Amino acid sequence: MDELLLKDEVYVAIGRCMEVHRQLGHGFLENVYKDALCVEFMLEEVPFEREVRYEIDYKGHTLKHFYYADFLLFGKIILEIKAAAMLVEEHYAQTINYLRVSDNQVGLLVNFGRKSLEFKRGVYT
Repeated sequence: MDELLLKDEVYVAIGRCMEVHRQLGHGFLENVYKDALCVEFMLEEVPFEREVRYEIDYKGHTLKHFYYADFLLFGKIILEIKAAAMLVEEHYAQTINYLRVSDNQVGLLVNFGRKSLEFKRGVYT
């Protein structure tokens, strides 16, 4: 059986998200959870960057518009945060698109908008 890609790092990332959700619960705006995650990542010494900009190349031309991924963890995992009533396919597609333009392989889509934390792992190779 194949090992999950970046299994240990994903475990740490989801654990930190669970801690934020445990402390704050649901009902806040996305930016509140992002701010809390910054504190959590710093306290637990998780390497992260917030709002990482990715340009989009089309046939050798850089497009005018670009993506901002919510977080880049460990220099290789895209973390996309939502505070929605439910995750929808467009949220997941957005995360996969971030992987495509960033050349990263693992993305996490995390929803703080429900009573229990929701997350989905995506892989793009």
